[in-house]
Amino acid sequence: MSEIQAGAIHTQVEQGIATIEFFHPLSNSMPGALLQSLAENILKMGADDTVRVIILKSRGEKAFCAGASFDELIQINDEESGLKFFSGFAQVINAIRKIPKFVIAQIQGKAVGGGVGIAAAADYALAHESAAIKLSELAVGIGPFVVGPAVERKMGKAAFSALSIDASNWRTAQWASQHGLFAEVYATHEQLYAGVQHLAQTLAKSSPEAMADLKAIFWGGTADWDELLVARAKISGRLVLSDFTKKFITEFKNKN
Repeated sequence: MSEIQAGAIHTQVEQGIATIEFFHPLSNSMPGALLQSLAENILKMGADDTVRVIILKSRGEKAFCAGASFDELIQINDEESGLKFFSGFAQVINAIRKIPKFVIAQIQGKAVGGGVGIAAAADYALAHESAAIKLSELAVGIGPFVVGPAVERKMGKAAFSALSIDASNWRTAQWASQHGLFAEVYATHEQLYAGVQHLAQTLAKSSPEAMADLKAIFWGGTADWDELLVARAKISGRLVLSDFTKKFITEFKNKN
């Protein structure tokens, strides 16, 4: 299977800055293999002594991440397979949490479901004004169980509840910024890319020890997330088998 069909992860390191880019032809949606590779790359860069800071981004300009791959979701036929798939998002979130380096997310377009979770897990997220967000899981019949702790940690319970319940409507990048998900929203993609690079270059010259200690403080109270996110993945893995979810995904795919 070619990169165009399967998607890919590309990582490069330059002057202390690791850039991890993910890609999938279906709006940067995330199959299980891509999620696992993304988590592995994050952990690898986190352990690389030449890396001071990490930029996490996706290819293209329209969508940052469309969340779970519907092609893979529709093929899940038992709870074990469901747990394995949804644990992929848990692995990515926990990889970002565990490494001692700041992760800057470059959110150039819309984020849905797991994409919102990845943006929330990042230590600092900068976005383009087109980067609307939506937690669509309840509409699919699942619920944002795995990404929920990351979104709630960053945005608070009220905003997380609003996104979870109003699962069919988009919230603007400005709304996301007002509720703490995005640190800054830019009018053009060029300004966004420049802003990300400027911050990364500044952090690359900062004290690794100080940044590691700060990150540990920022993530205080999350030591149980290895178990918590897996437990949440079990819920999603069970619900994805429901007739409601199977019907929704089938009808969605038939329309597209």
